[in-house]
Amino acid sequence: MAVSFTLEQLVLHVGAASAEGVRAGPVTGVASLSEAGPDDLSFLGNPRYAAEVAGSRAGVILVPKGFEGRPSGGQVFLRVENPSYALALLCSVIESSLWPRPASGVHPTAVVSPAASVSPGAHVGPLCVIEAGARIAADVVLEASVHVGRDASVGAGSWLRPRVIVGDYCVIGARCRLQPGVVVGSEGFGYEVIGDEVRRLPQVGIVVLEDDVEVGANSTLDRARFSRTVVGRGTKIDNLVQVAHNVRIGAQCMIAAQVGIAGSSVIGDRCVFGGQSGVGGHLNVGDRVRVGAQSAVLSDVPSDEFVNGTPAQPLGLERRLVVLSRRLPDLFKKVDSLAAALDSLAKDAR
Repeated sequence: MAVSFTLEQLVLHVGAASAEGVRAGPVTGVASLSEAGPDDLSFLGNPRYAAEVAGSRAGVILVPKGFEGRPSGGQVFLRVENPSYALALLCSVIESSLWPRPASGVHPTAVVSPAASVSPGAHVGPLCVIEAGARIAADVVLEASVHVGRDASVGAGSWLRPRVIVGDYCVIGARCRLQPGVVVGSEGFGYEVIGDEVRRLPQVGIVVLEDDVEVGANSTLDRARFSRTVVGRGTKIDNLVQVAHNVRIGAQCMIAAQVGIAGSSVIGDRCVFGGQSGVGGHLNVGDRVRVGAQSAVLSDVPSDEFVNGTPAQPLGLERRLVVLSRRLPDLFKKVDSLAAALDSLAKDAR
């Protein structure tokens, strides 16, 4: 990763309120506080690492405005409102230079139906397939081997990484980012037991990703049995997540890796799901709900709850139950001891 920023450029990119200290030369890398060298930029994004700032060799450190430390010789502190977000702003500049938007046009190895509509401002990479009736809007980037099905649409400014599949009739909104291997519109897991046989139920709905949705690598979002599976505006989905048929996810949710959401469940706005958590089918999860990692949501959850465990319980209750469960072995010993004492008293009474 080759980068180079002067101090003046860093101040501009991160929106620093002040620069404290003196150093010469550009910054040519980004590293953690413990690993950074004199030519690197680092940041204090979590207060638990505050003690590492004093010993860091980083040439430039992004620190909160109220941080009480002072830079050492040859070091500069850039005081910002939110160091983590300030670093994200800088990384956005780095990203645009490392992965510049490809030039508009259709690669000669791509297969584009004459009945498809592809904006002249879109980029269609090698070995892509765009089926009849598909619509590709302006500034879309389809990297190698992307498949866009019949009558599907990809909104303006969306970026689909290699081997993404957008199923027939599905809708990708504007400015969405789909990482390698994402499948939007795979057939939902719908079956019915008829007599001694398991019969397939046709899945004839679609998937809709609203604007600014991001989906991590190898995640799958199943088409609805009927109507639509929906992911709301601004929601971010991590790698290896399964969203089943007819699920509706609200706006601005964050869903970590290996989460599974079963069919027809409804998730509210601004919910957060920890890794490997799951939601059973046909449930309602309210707005701003937080679900702990590896938790299993097996009943409806009202808004503003933090639930944890299997089955998921309100966090305070779940923590108390965990504490009590650790005391069970001693409790059983006491019960056995009391039972033995009672038996002895009963024998003596006879």
